[in-house]
Order: sequence, then structure tokens, then C-alpha cells
Amino acid sequence: MSAAMRQREPHSTPSAQMTTAMILAAGEGRRLAPLTDHCPKPMLLIGTQPLIERQVAQLKHAGITDIVINLCHLGEQIEAHFGDGRHFGVKIRYSREDTLLDTGGGIRKALPLLGNDPFVLVNGDIYTDFNFRNLPAGLAGDTLGHLVLKMKPGHREQGDFNVAGDGNNLHVSERGEGYVYCGIAILHPNLFNDSPEGAFSLRDLFFGALPQRKLSAQLTTCDWTDIGTPEEYERVRQGHHESHN
Repeated sequence: MSAAMRQREPHSTPSAQMTTAMILAAGEGRRLAPLTDHCPKPMLLIGTQPLIERQVAQLKHAGITDIVINLCHLGEQIEAHFGDGRHFGVKIRYSREDTLLDTGGGIRKALPLLGNDPFVLVNGDIYTDFNFRNLPAGLAGDTLGHLVLKMKPGHREQGDFNVAGDGNNLHVSERGEGYVYCGIAILHPNLFNDSPEGAFSLRDLFFGALPQRKLSAQLTTCDWTDIGTPEEYERVRQGHHESHN
């Protein structure tokens, strides 16, 4: 990998348009059972703070204060915790799903709440110190998405994408083993044009946008964990405890 490609977190503050985000929080978290039998995965505690509350605080720190959260599995606990968001310094609205719509279908259903401009997307099950102020101020040209990627960690069996380009002009070039998607992105609502109704994965839209080079990218070296198993959750909890004592 070239030196130009290694430097990858543009230092910019979101523009006035980049004040909206969606947190994906509807999933059942089955691999984390029994922890998620009675608690939605984003509400699992890291220290004394629910994971999703940490994400809301990180978005607020970056000036992103209009937040949409999708709900399904035990979603009433998330809504009861945050309410309308005012006590957390943000505005929170909810997109409620009677049945799980997966990542793509969940975002599609929430589009009326998100508006017509690009918005930040965050997976509700990631633990990271990523600084959201390092996202670009918007999407360039006819780009439909901007993905935050990280070199594939050694414990991950598979990567997601490869990238091409130089400096701050990287794009997602193909499905590949080099990088994993961090569950952080900027998306344009037009990415969902002609998308199906019902449940579908956001990855389907990502893969469909690759041939037209519609996805830009930035690489990060931030601490990041996709909490998908009890072992990963325990590792994050232990790491958080050690860093705060």
C-alpha cells in the first residue's frame, strides 16, 4: 500500500447540511444471546453507559444532532432511555419496524425522516473511538455513498472491499479482502432509488454501486470493534475498564 493511501482521515467539520444521522438499532443480536434475550444489543453496557448512548454523544460532539434510530427487537427500551433526545442535547426520532427489515430495508423505511440530503449512518453495534468530525463535509459529485474502511483485522476471516485511488480521492473499487466496512458511512437517499420494498441488506446496494464507482472511501486506523459475539463484547468491556482505571 502506498504512503499516499495510508493517510486517510480528512480533517473537516461537517457542514450545516451534515447534521443528520441514522443509527441502525433494530437487530435481534442473536449471536449475543442470552445477553440480548431481554436487552437490545445497542443498549448493552460499556462501563456504565449503553453502547448506543456513547454513539449519540460522539455524533453530538461532531455537531450531528438530528438523529433517527430504527427500532424493532425490544426497541421500546431504547425509546424509553432516550425519549426525544433533549436530555442528551440532540433531537431523536424513531422509525419503528413491525418486522425486521434488515439494514437496507430499515434505512429505506426511515428515508421520510431523513430528508433529501446526505446523512451519516452508524451501525448500532460498533464500539469505536472514530472522530466523526473526520468525515468529509458531504458527498462529491454524483457519489452515492462514502464508506469508512479499516484494514482487515487479523481475527477477521474475510474482508469486505478493496480500494483504489490516491490521497483523499479514494473510491471503493471492488469486493475484496483488503478492508472491512466499519459500519460508518455517509449515504445519499438516491442510493435507494429502485430498491425493493421489505427486507434487504444495505450491502446489496453497495455492491450494485461498485461498477459505476459511486462509493468514495476513507481509511481509518481508529480503534473499532463490531460487537457480534459474547467474546467480542467481553473484550470491549475489559478494554474499556482498563483504559478508565
